[in-house]
Amino acid sequence: MTQPPATVRDLIRSHYSSLTQSERKFANSILENYPAAGLASITIVAANADVSTPTVARTVQKLGFKGYPQFHGALLKELEAKVSGPTQRRANWASEAPEGHLLNRFSQAVTQNLSQTFSNVDTATFDAAARTLADTNGKLYTVGGRITHALADYAFTHFQAIRPDVIHMTSSSATWPHYLLDMKKGDTLLMFDVRRYETNLLRLAELAAERGVTVILITDQWASPVAGVADMSFNCWVEIPSAWDSNIATMMLLEALIAAAQEERWPDTRARYERLDELFDMTRLFRRGSQN
Repeated sequence: MTQPPATVRDLIRSHYSSLTQSERKFANSILENYPAAGLASITIVAANADVSTPTVARTVQKLGFKGYPQFHGALLKELEAKVSGPTQRRANWASEAPEGHLLNRFSQAVTQNLSQTFSNVDTATFDAAARTLADTNGKLYTVGGRITHALADYAFTHFQAIRPDVIHMTSSSATWPHYLLDMKKGDTLLMFDVRRYETNLLRLAELAAERGVTVILITDQWASPVAGVADMSFNCWVEIPSAWDSNIATMMLLEALIAAAQEERWPDTRARYERLDELFDMTRLFRRGSQN
């Protein structure tokens, strides 16, 4: 299967070490407000980054673009992908679909998504997130949006078994002020937000951050606006031959974080699992040896 094109963000990260100080200044300006910072003319973009126009031209060429217009066009294309709805996404796949059965195309797309997602995870950030999720000095809140609330619920179920003081926030934003009322410095908010991004989640992240809460974001490859607020964020590749995006890579990353947080708290978590099993036996909710 053809490799998906690298985003401008990917190109900046992969070439960052080869950039000069002034070129890095421009690159950082783009990353800080991505992709909007690169959607103006070259003179405006240069002025906003406090660098010269030759610096901008030189940087985009180092990233592999013939010139600024091509760089600008790549950012526009990414922005269009961000805001596209199910009908447009289905049309994109239908026009580019390779020959063969849908199952094969689906499998290839998912496999590529997983590879792309995990190759772009920064291990230091991953380890820091696992430690934060396992830290019982504060509470852990989980929340998602219209689609991703299911991921937040999944995270809640597992982290509740791993550690105490885990709270699953409802998907109704009208109830969020009640949770914010008790949030304090040292708490953690695990958020899920994929395109189309939800304004309410961004505002929640801002209010939580103002209270000293550590915000961890799991989003798609284009990055939710929450990434600008989050202390740690992870990008998951989600495109598949469907009108809908896939949560498979997102789920895999979440499960990796769950496993890492579990290891951070072992053997305390093992004792907690054993007590939980005893309670399951007492309530007789499950057959002995089953896992739910």
